[in-house]
Amino acid sequence: MTAEPADAIPTIAEGYIGRIPVRNLWLLMLYASDLFRTRGTGRIGLEDNPDDLPDLVAEILAHAVEMRQRRRLSLGHQSRAAVLNRVRGRINVLTTERHQLLARGLIACRFDELTIDTPRNRYVRAALETISRVVRRRDIAHRCRSLAIGMKTMGVSGNAPSRTEIDAFRLGRCDASDQLMIAAAALAFDFALPTESAGANVLSLPDREVTWVRRLFEKAVAGFYAVVLSPAGWRVQCGTPFEWQIEEQTAGIDKILPTMRTDVALDNAELGHRIVIDTKFTSIVTAGWYRGETLRSSYIYQIYAYLRSQAGCGDHHADCASGLLLHPSIGAMVDETVAIQGHSIRFATVDLAGSATKIRSQLLHCVNQQTPSQELA
Repeated sequence: MTAEPADAIPTIAEGYIGRIPVRNLWLLMLYASDLFRTRGTGRIGLEDNPDDLPDLVAEILAHAVEMRQRRRLSLGHQSRAAVLNRVRGRINVLTTERHQLLARGLIACRFDELTIDTPRNRYVRAALETISRVVRRRDIAHRCRSLAIGMKTMGVSGNAPSRTEIDAFRLGRCDASDQLMIAAAALAFDFALPTESAGANVLSLPDREVTWVRRLFEKAVAGFYAVVLSPAGWRVQCGTPFEWQIEEQTAGIDKILPTMRTDVALDNAELGHRIVIDTKFTSIVTAGWYRGETLRSSYIYQIYAYLRSQAGCGDHHADCASGLLLHPSIGAMVDETVAIQGHSIRFATVDLAGSATKIRSQLLHCVNQQTPSQELA
């Protein structure tokens, strides 16, 4: 049976976006999130009930905020400019002279002020308000709204930080206590996802914005393997660059030669094995010239280049590495393997219309089949 692509023409139904159940998109968001990797959260069964994920994440976020409030929310420095009756920070000479402030016993200053109204705290307050509109349980919604109001009372404004400010978030060793709260807040924003039915939020839908959901699928696969396989001795790397084995080159080739960067690479030192994974968000097969269906040749060339370009360089992992082309599908499945020049290449799909347990088992099955000497739970 032919695997139906996840980016096929959508059907409109309550609880679906395109042809993918919203609960499974929430599951992918969980796998892709920092929350799944934080403090063993990925091992406590959040994924077992995808329909309840917003409620569970909201509860984690509320608990994290309450714990931070008991110890006081983190403070930060904010740049301010004000006219004062004493010098504070640096003097703004131009403004002071222009308005003749000295004659009135005043002076214009620029200074840094310690405040609770930081972009990070505003981000958390906005997340509490956002997730309270998504959850099903009224008690959790009320708890999130109450915490948001409490943060407002403390002095955290309601202006959500800009995308630039969010991207600039850096958590150092001194900010470890905020890590869980920020991770839960980020996932709470992702869960503010509308269905095809009318709602208060507007977001590009994945069937209309394939790039968005393709990246989500890639990050979800990487996040899932990072949490589940790491205890079994696997090292998970995302966006690993591979180098071409260049023997000679002209002066301008570096400007036009494309780079090789894998989506996910799994290394196991004990087994001496490497699995190079490339995720796609298209149908795994396409119409052929002389037959009804065929694998996409460009994808085969790509995974072949990833594997063969690294062989023969003295790296045992690379010499016997296997490849996995992983596509999402809805309904029917494809799972085929071929060995080319000593490298096993697997073509597999993950059914995004299935249950969370089924999606998990399929992701693990792909790796188990590539490493038959080790079974993963």
